[in-house]
Amino acid sequence: MIMNTIKRNFGFGCMRLPMIGDQVDLEQVKKMVDRFLEKGFNYFDTAHGYIDGKSELAIRECLSSRYPRENYVLTNKLSSNFFEKEEDIRPLFEQQLRACGVDYFDFYLMHAQSKRNYPHYRKCRAYETAFALKREGKVRHVGISFHDSPEMLDQILTDYPEIEAVQIQFNYLDFEDPAVQSRAVYETARRHGKPLIIMEPVKGGRLVNLPEEAQKVFDDLHGGSNASYAIRFAAGFEGVMMVLSGMSDMAQMEDNTSFMEDFHPLDERERAAVEEVQRIFRTRHFIPCTACRYCTAGCPMGIAIPDIFATVNAKKLHKDWNSRFYYNVVCDKAGSRASDCVRCGQCESICPQQLPIRELLAAAAEEFEN
Repeated sequence: MIMNTIKRNFGFGCMRLPMIGDQVDLEQVKKMVDRFLEKGFNYFDTAHGYIDGKSELAIRECLSSRYPRENYVLTNKLSSNFFEKEEDIRPLFEQQLRACGVDYFDFYLMHAQSKRNYPHYRKCRAYETAFALKREGKVRHVGISFHDSPEMLDQILTDYPEIEAVQIQFNYLDFEDPAVQSRAVYETARRHGKPLIIMEPVKGGRLVNLPEEAQKVFDDLHGGSNASYAIRFAAGFEGVMMVLSGMSDMAQMEDNTSFMEDFHPLDERERAAVEEVQRIFRTRHFIPCTACRYCTAGCPMGIAIPDIFATVNAKKLHKDWNSRFYYNVVCDKAGSRASDCVRCGQCESICPQQLPIRELLAAAAEEFEN
């Protein structure tokens, strides 16, 4: 029943839309939406906190106000930092409907579920509220997005067997990563019989901009783009209903849709190449930040954490002698530096990758400020 409304297994993730300054480039997004639908895709994903609320408004401006409701599938999420008690949830949900310009969501996901925030959802009866919204016709399907251990996922799916879909971070770099445990999380969802929605298939762009040694591996295939190998890797697993890509310009849209129009899983030669790229990444010790920016909203010092980590990774990737200059550019724009961290820990409490951010900021300060 879920699959009846979805055309193809590739979706438009609206967390990294094209920007002009701090505003969404609505004209470009309109063209991207048009092209996406024109090529036969219809799944869109957003959340209330994406781009400080601008993502939902872009959905209304670029999609829902321009196309009949039956032409697209829309997913939104209930995020823990926007409600404190059960009574807050329905007003927030109605606000999300208005922001997106729709009268129902096809999927409504409990956002970024983990052992840290799951008790809050249970205390506030968030799942029960979502199931009630489904009975009222305001939600078609209730699911979760998830960032934690397979054991935690097993607990949630055991507590709430009515959950209809599980969205997980899944890519070839995280597949065997002991922190993310993508493979074990995937297998847990499959054991419970849940269809999967894949997020971060290119790990926030890190699997597009590769180390030179890794790039040569894919170049030797004389085939598709770096993104194509990453997205097709994720899409080739049994039970995967949808793979999301956060496309931020028309070139990415054209590339991604070109190889997902007539999808083919990786062949044996391509899988061997991916395994070699995995090996190369393991030797580099990059910071596995996906630039989701969940950490920055509550930082009391306004530290541009993902941007600082990007400069650290750039130095490891390119041995860039000029990386200190770019570090200063990032910090000057934010008005704070890595050394300004007061070690409050709010960033670590919300980080989907469970990074030791305070330690990493201290290392960045040592690298660039001394």
